[in-house]
Amino acid sequence: MSYLYDEVIDGVLPSHDRDTLVREIRTLLPDMELLDSKEGMRPFECDGLSAYRCAPMLVALPDKIEQVEQLLKYAARRRIPIVARGAGTGLSGGAMPLEKGILLVMARFNKIIDLDVDACTARVQPGVRNLAISQAAAPYGLYYAPDPSSQIACSIGGNVAENAGGVHCLKYGLTVHNILKVEILTIEGERLTLGSEALDSAGFDLLALFTGSEGMLGIVTEVTVKLLPKPQSAKVLLASFDDVERAGAAVAKIIGDGIIPGGLEMMDNLAIRAAEDFIRAGYPVEAEAILLCELDGSDSDVQEDVEGVDAILRMAGATDVRLAKDEAERQKFWAGRKNAFPAVGRISPDYYCMDGTIPRRQLPHVLKGIADLSIEYGLRVANVFHAGDGNMHPLILFDANVPGEMDRAEAIGARILELCVKVGGSITGEHGVGREKINQMCAQFNSDELLVFHAVKAAFDPNGLLNPGKNIPTLHRCAEFGSMHVHHGQLPFPELERF
Repeated sequence: MSYLYDEVIDGVLPSHDRDTLVREIRTLLPDMELLDSKEGMRPFECDGLSAYRCAPMLVALPDKIEQVEQLLKYAARRRIPIVARGAGTGLSGGAMPLEKGILLVMARFNKIIDLDVDACTARVQPGVRNLAISQAAAPYGLYYAPDPSSQIACSIGGNVAENAGGVHCLKYGLTVHNILKVEILTIEGERLTLGSEALDSAGFDLLALFTGSEGMLGIVTEVTVKLLPKPQSAKVLLASFDDVERAGAAVAKIIGDGIIPGGLEMMDNLAIRAAEDFIRAGYPVEAEAILLCELDGSDSDVQEDVEGVDAILRMAGATDVRLAKDEAERQKFWAGRKNAFPAVGRISPDYYCMDGTIPRRQLPHVLKGIADLSIEYGLRVANVFHAGDGNMHPLILFDANVPGEMDRAEAIGARILELCVKVGGSITGEHGVGREKINQMCAQFNSDELLVFHAVKAAFDPNGLLNPGKNIPTLHRCAEFGSMHVHHGQLPFPELERF
């Protein structure tokens, strides 16, 4: 394990007798399901980042907000860490439990409370699946825009926690751009409303601050999302390239021409072959890279954009450009992309999915860098990413049963993220930091910036009980990581070091 995150609570929070806690919680909340057996808790040991596992001390499965409120008040009083979990589809270890804490599972809050067709909004509980919102809105010609690859399973509360995106985030934005209001509970069980149903609200933008905070500031209990009218027309172009870097350069040319596609995705040959073998999407398996470019809007605008993008792609060196002939083929093209992760899982015992984001103009350079790192570490890398906004998902293929391969996979992943930072990008675009990227936070942010993060955390959670050890590294850890200068041998504000 590259980061033993129980270290952040050792010596800071009191030790607890597990049997006593079980007895006290069952007395306090007799109608709430509580799992404490080893077998019952095993399914909750990890999220989608399954390489790291940890058994929780207890698993709480409330189905009433009042239960969550009372549990949080109890945890705050007894100083017990709490980790919130939704559907468990996250890919950064953000919902991994603590051996010395309670795992709070919010999956049973799965009701759509209200769908306001006139206002184009929906009020939903945090356990509602992303895709279920669009399915409920479909009869009214509406849909919810953010569409992570896991949208069939991921929950809206988790989407808020990670600021999830998806293949259409280039044009329609991330979760933060598609929500109006969240209801939360603080660690003390206090109910807060962030944002409003108006387009703007007074005061600091706490809604944007909370979105993407990875369960470190509060527990989501309700979300009001924006709904959009379905586009009149949507068409997809599939362009083949005989060179990965040339495909990357074509992305910048499309955006530079003033065209904003609904989605602009790229896959390299390894990912193409895996997806085609799995989905039979009609991908050209001989291509070194493909671009999927979706144009949506009015019929006349889409037709004009299709012609413009087709010309740009051919001038950029595409060996072939195909327009999906009908809606069925359009859906198949996207099915191949959205199933790329499980498809790659069929050709390798294990894979490690990264989530760096870079300026679009740096795509060719970074792709070349990833190829060089692949050779250096002797591990194959399949590239699948949201090319339009530079959000890369290199999939590092390895076999955990081979000694040293997992360590090499982690090492090359770290190098890729640090390359993203070096060219002006970020270590994450939508998966979050969680446990996985906490060392790389030290590469992206300096000590002053991290102190501000810790201060915000302390304002919401003074005792550091919500999801401790994730997202924000301690300054001591960054000093050990070797990426932070420590003035006069001392770290400033040592009272914040416990978070």
